[in-house]
Amino acid sequence: MATTALHPIAGAVARVHAALDEVAETPAWSMGQADAAEVLVQIARAEARLVELRSRALVQAEAVAVQERNASPSLAVWHAYATRSTKRESFREVHLATGLEQYGVVREALGRGDLVAEQASVIVNALDVLPDDLDASVLEQAAKTLVAYAEVHDAKALKILGRRILEVVAPEVAEAWEAEQLAKAEREAEKAAVFRIREDGEGRCKGSFTVPLLVGQMLERALLAFAAPRHQIAKRAGRDEQEDQAPVPVRRPTAQRLGAAFVELIERLDPTTLPRAGGVNATVVVTMTAASLMGGLAAATLDTGARVSAATARRLACESGIVPVVLGGKSQPLDVGRTRRFFTYAQRIALAVRDRGCTAQGCDAPPAMCHAHHDDPWSRGGRTDLARGRLLCPFHHRRIHDPDYEADVGADNQVRFHRRT
Repeated sequence: MATTALHPIAGAVARVHAALDEVAETPAWSMGQADAAEVLVQIARAEARLVELRSRALVQAEAVAVQERNASPSLAVWHAYATRSTKRESFREVHLATGLEQYGVVREALGRGDLVAEQASVIVNALDVLPDDLDASVLEQAAKTLVAYAEVHDAKALKILGRRILEVVAPEVAEAWEAEQLAKAEREAEKAAVFRIREDGEGRCKGSFTVPLLVGQMLERALLAFAAPRHQIAKRAGRDEQEDQAPVPVRRPTAQRLGAAFVELIERLDPTTLPRAGGVNATVVVTMTAASLMGGLAAATLDTGARVSAATARRLACESGIVPVVLGGKSQPLDVGRTRRFFTYAQRIALAVRDRGCTAQGCDAPPAMCHAHHDDPWSRGGRTDLARGRLLCPFHHRRIHDPDYEADVGADNQVRFHRRT
């Protein structure tokens, strides 16, 4: 009976399996130090050579449309299914195979075991982003240079070197190209900037953010300054001036130190230097009783509706970014009658404490996003007083002045709108 001869590559892979079968049950405990070290290096080289072989096979599989065997939408999807890999990993492997096909110098080095797959992938990615109109000889020189660097640098260092490779092989075009790439990256980073924060219901806020590189590094430097041991020693010594020696700060994991530093950074922000929102600086208003301020235990209320302990309220009352509203104590004048057209800073704070945001029924716009509205139009003799003022978001502020609507204020201080017929 005739048998079909194996393709040379298939035969080589079969022999690899056979060789591995020979040592499948061989214990490793008998290897000495030198043998173990050499074996690990050679295994890495063998893995690299197998990656190069797999890449060539993937390129051929694409050419003969292997994915049609089970109607997969792409070779990567078929490969993920056939090898029980994740789609993400299969797409990465197919991408590497395509790059190695394009950059023969890198593929040959990988095939010799002079690179590991991680290094090869970094080099391919670095070459892919070079200018499309770059001369082929310059591109080949860049590939050769990065392969040479790989003899002494790992993938992380190669990634950095790859970004500056044009400065080595084509300095005459590197400056303009780098300027273009940096400008593009910065534009994309600005578009991608996001900030998310939410309360977790347990007295904490959690969130995440994405900011441009420079901004992130500025934030990191600021936090490191607050987390520095010298700053922590000075801060603790200031709290206990009776100690003869400044105490050594408690060592905690870096993430915790930076978290504490972030808290201190926010609490130290000077609201007078920040933009105004809704006529008021970016301040947090803490409402407490006079008894709490003097040492009582009654909890205080933030203008967001959240509650904090009396001890925290007393501490916050000393911070520059906090406005304490003490019930039963001295306060700024809040009713100015006809002497001013617009509500004062102190009145805006009082409105925020009282209204907690837009007073239109069903609207949850926060105080910072609201306008101060006169129930009695100032132009018709109305007074700029708290009793006849309220917070309304821009939408409902326009609506209350719209002649097509009439507004009623209920006993709960909520405004209800009705379209006139």
